[in-house]
Amino acid sequence: MKIRGLIVAALIFFILGGILYWSEHQKPSDDSKESADAAPAILKLDASPITKLDLKKRGAEPIVLTKSGSGKWEITQPQPFGADQSLVSGMLSTLSSLSSQRVIEDKATDVNRYGLNPPVLQLDITEKNNQTRALLIGDDTPTGSAAYAMVAGDPRVFTVAAYAKVSVDKSLKDLRDKRLLTVPPEKISRIELVRKNQDIEFGRNKDDWQILKPKALRADSNQVSELVRKLTDAKMDLSSSDPKQAASAFANAMPIATVKLTDESGTQELQVRKKPVGTSSDAYYAKSSAVDGLYRINSDIGPALDKDLDDFRNKKLFDFGFVDPNKIELHVGSKAYFLVRSGDDWWWDGKKMDAGSVQSLISDLRDLSADRFPDSGFANPTIDVTVTSDDGKRVERVLIAKSGNVYLAKRENEPAVYQLNSSSVDDLQKAADDIKPAATATK
Repeated sequence: MKIRGLIVAALIFFILGGILYWSEHQKPSDDSKESADAAPAILKLDASPITKLDLKKRGAEPIVLTKSGSGKWEITQPQPFGADQSLVSGMLSTLSSLSSQRVIEDKATDVNRYGLNPPVLQLDITEKNNQTRALLIGDDTPTGSAAYAMVAGDPRVFTVAAYAKVSVDKSLKDLRDKRLLTVPPEKISRIELVRKNQDIEFGRNKDDWQILKPKALRADSNQVSELVRKLTDAKMDLSSSDPKQAASAFANAMPIATVKLTDESGTQELQVRKKPVGTSSDAYYAKSSAVDGLYRINSDIGPALDKDLDDFRNKKLFDFGFVDPNKIELHVGSKAYFLVRSGDDWWWDGKKMDAGSVQSLISDLRDLSADRFPDSGFANPTIDVTVTSDDGKRVERVLIAKSGNVYLAKRENEPAVYQLNSSSVDDLQKAADDIKPAATATK
């Protein structure tokens, strides 16, 4: 009985193997060419002279991409749109060195069987000299790991890897530049945030941001940079192709903010609205001066715009950051401390001081940060700190006064009042008291 079972199993195995072999050979097998020269390059192109790409996909409108005089790619058909530059660059990279996996036929007489007449996708590639080559991509191979392909005028049929097909088989939605604001983040010099409750304006000086309106204030550059990132990353949601629906949603939505970004070339404006609570609380819609149309956008843009003035303010009392200052002058009541750095050493009145104790004081100065910004209440300061840094180019003076259970502080020549946590000031005073001379080396 056991022998009979083995014989039956063997027969079933050979029958199934035969069926699989027959089915795989209804189209030429991917293994039909195994020689070392059976996988030549299909295209060898220099991407830089390419000026035009025509994508003709079976059952869809043709798409034409054209390189402008500035070197940027634009969609010119079926209607004008900006193109996703990185995606087009990826397509060009694939096309410039497209290699086959195998040659299926050297002289194909019937390309219908490969889905190449008409092709699933035809990509016409035009260069500066108006020479055009046409890449034809057909059906997937039976295993799905590759697709059939040929070049117009070449009788050979190849297979190309599935990822190569995916790289060039793009829809209009794929190819569109989905950014709502196209100004480069690093070029932005001014931001205007117009809102119902309060308008805020920021100005840029190199890498530092300053609040200009409602009044001149120090800005938290990290917070403003994050706002810039959110705005320049804001993209249209093209999952819905009904422009009338987006226009209706925008018209009935609640205005959140209008943002204006300015660089040397001009100003771009973005209006952001939110659908009323009860419909879809996370649905945001936008209208941009940089692109035509009204679009739903990613929901994280809303919280980025819905911030108070204080969220963008610099809460740190000192700007010397993580570079050690050159000089510290501290007065706490009747006590006075004068510290000067020379190389890695700190000195006070001709005596070398313990580096660890001085670093504790510097750390506490660096950490002084506001909990809030009261409008008034500062009077009778008892602590006076002057920190010199950047080789004498930056001098910062801060006065600190006790006010009930908290401390209030002001920077010299600035009207803003900073409310400090009492423990942070207590730690500062203790660190000052703990400063000591460096240990004397023993013989």
